[in-house]
Amino acid sequence: MRREQFLRVVLLGALAAAEAQTLTTISDPASFVIPFIGTTNGGHVFPGATLPHGMVKAGMDTDSPGNHAGYDGDPIFNATGFSQLHDSGTGGAVPLSNFKLWPFAQCSSFEKCPTSLDGRKTLRRVLANGLPDDFASPGYFSTNLSNSIRVELTSTRRTALHRYTFPPGTAHPRMAVDITNDGQMSSTDPVMTLDPDTAQVMGGASFAASFGPGRYSAFTCVSFKGEGFTLGKPTEYGVWLADFPVRGTTNILQVYYGFRDQLGALFTFPPAPSGKQTVILARVGVSLISSAQACANAEEEIPDFDFERVHQANRAQWNDLLGRVQVDTTGVPRETTELFYSSLYRSHISPADYTGENPKWNSSEPYFDSFYCNWDTYRTLYPLMSLHDPVTFSRIVRGMVDIQKNEGWLPECRGATAMHFIQGGSNADPILGEFFVKFQDQAAALNVSATDLYNALLADAEIQPPNWNLQGRQANIWKQLNYIPDDMFDAGGANTKQVSRTLEHSFNDFAISQVAKALGKADDGRKYAKRAGNFANVWNPNITVPGGPGVLGMMQPRFADGTFNFTDPRHCSIHDPAQATCFLNAANRDGFYEGSPILYSQYAPQDTAGLIELQGGVDKFVSRLNFIFDQGYFEPTDEPSQQMPYMYHYANRPGLSTQRSRQVIAQNFNTSTNGLPGNDDSGAMGSYAAFYLAGLYPLPATRQFLLSSSYFPQISFFNPAFNKTTTIKSKGFAGNPATGTGGHVFVQSVTVNGKPYKSNCYLDWDVFTAGSVVELTLTDNINVSCGSGKDALPPSLSRL
Repeated sequence: MRREQFLRVVLLGALAAAEAQTLTTISDPASFVIPFIGTTNGGHVFPGATLPHGMVKAGMDTDSPGNHAGYDGDPIFNATGFSQLHDSGTGGAVPLSNFKLWPFAQCSSFEKCPTSLDGRKTLRRVLANGLPDDFASPGYFSTNLSNSIRVELTSTRRTALHRYTFPPGTAHPRMAVDITNDGQMSSTDPVMTLDPDTAQVMGGASFAASFGPGRYSAFTCVSFKGEGFTLGKPTEYGVWLADFPVRGTTNILQVYYGFRDQLGALFTFPPAPSGKQTVILARVGVSLISSAQACANAEEEIPDFDFERVHQANRAQWNDLLGRVQVDTTGVPRETTELFYSSLYRSHISPADYTGENPKWNSSEPYFDSFYCNWDTYRTLYPLMSLHDPVTFSRIVRGMVDIQKNEGWLPECRGATAMHFIQGGSNADPILGEFFVKFQDQAAALNVSATDLYNALLADAEIQPPNWNLQGRQANIWKQLNYIPDDMFDAGGANTKQVSRTLEHSFNDFAISQVAKALGKADDGRKYAKRAGNFANVWNPNITVPGGPGVLGMMQPRFADGTFNFTDPRHCSIHDPAQATCFLNAANRDGFYEGSPILYSQYAPQDTAGLIELQGGVDKFVSRLNFIFDQGYFEPTDEPSQQMPYMYHYANRPGLSTQRSRQVIAQNFNTSTNGLPGNDDSGAMGSYAAFYLAGLYPLPATRQFLLSSSYFPQISFFNPAFNKTTTIKSKGFAGNPATGTGGHVFVQSVTVNGKPYKSNCYLDWDVFTAGSVVELTLTDNINVSCGSGKDALPPSLSRL
């Protein structure tokens, strides 16, 4: 390049960067977060107080049948307690919800306080708009109960701080601590003591895992303090059993309790002096090690009981994290900005940082839990972290590798140290692949051992565990046949999900191949890249779809002798004549998990070009995608569908990707309590929506992001690993069509730092590592293309 050309390029880039800096910074992105999105209609979102990836998630529990995160936004359901541990957006049985606290303003006597779960439950006040009188923002939750008690919650990593404001005139304010009632009422082996002088409660129990056969132990330490007055000693105290408090007792051994009984402590405190309202603070430390450690956690993290300090420190952490992604809100409705930051927020509730709380082995490495499950989150949650939170991502990876070192295989689905059932494949593989492919050069500085990471991947790929329902994969037959057969039974796990596991393992091995390539292990790279092509081994080219003219060929179950079984392509879809589901069931022989053969026949993200060939070429591929969307086979509630709207990119029809992805947002996501199409799945749906709103879609374990147009005139990502900001600007931005159809939203051309880019359909990771200014020229012509160069189409394995 000539010197004057070089200077011109540098100048253009500098001018573009300077222009990007004129964007008004959103200093309080937490103000755009609506934690109640998805708290009804099966979203199971946790709206309470937590730090980013905090262990403690302090929130309200209700008697809703959908109280998987404790809360339900429908005011018809009673509050039953305010507990310290939750997951967010999960299915299965109700997880966690441990160590509820409950206030009493009026009991006829100490002994008559209705301390049981059903006895104490109380409705919330209802606002004029019909919603419960609840409020939440990042790091804070409050509610006004129908008995006029106000409850507020905030938190640190392992400790919750509650504030209970009793109605004026309360003569005998009382507080109950519930040791045994988790979300499943599954406790056994309870222990509890109370101090009659300080009202400190120490206790714990064993509880059931919510999506697997295991159990876990958890412990708590609860202390009380008056706000604005000296609380003093309790005037009454005792252990309660069901609805029967026993005055003067200090240990649960002093009552006759049986298997899975409801147990806890009850205190009566003196009210505040005349003229003051009684406000009682409760500090609740939690530990999976011991109640003594729970006390130490509480003392370390909240020594002063200062509610406002803890709340503001919590919110500051959220603002630091959310503020790394900045948007220009010019011409954009506030609801769109709220939807974006709320989606980004939910992407950082799980997994949870349990570092220092792993009772199973001693380690100096981080320990993360609430992987519920990797099958849900590997597609979008971790690639989103790559863009703006690589340090936390690196700590999660280190924790996963440490689990493999101590348990033999990487975690797949996990809650409170208990292994849960695997849904797809060994889906920690693409998570580790995502990290290393993007941060290979920074891995050592982030304390991630490349050797240990790769060895953990090889353990998943090569060694069959004793129970591949819970960890690893059915590796032996996978290596022998290059698919999971429909008719071979193995004592090590359930003989189900054969086709979907084949497809998942293919992608997992692709991720391993990319790590091998990055490490210079050429032979391994070729070996696992070949395995990544195994998806084609369950492709039956002769299957047709009733009502789907021109749709020929489908992923199908295959016997060990190479012949095919048959599953109706409509199976587990809304058009399934049998109305079957594809959930975990050892009796199922259909071959698929939470998705129809029609959907899974589009799942080979590592080689969409190869998939296009299997499906008869570009035109038939586009026609098939249109059929899937137009006939309602697309399933927005489950992750196998997530990449589908962007698949038109590979057929050189990115305008259709833009329109389909925007229609998905318009039809399925909003800021109401039922603003999700289904479970949030530990942030999987949140990260999915965030990517769509940003105009990007990730390809895990690659160095590419598929590109569309953002819902904002400008969006930027600051990445602390590189200390760089990348800004994507939309030239000619004219708003977003409400239905997602049409509009001035299609990408006609792309420049990076003022230079025409090689593709209109994707951005290489190098764009983000360098800190670039990307400018999109928009048009209302849906018939745009990826460009004309040899690198215009997104990469596929068979074209590398």
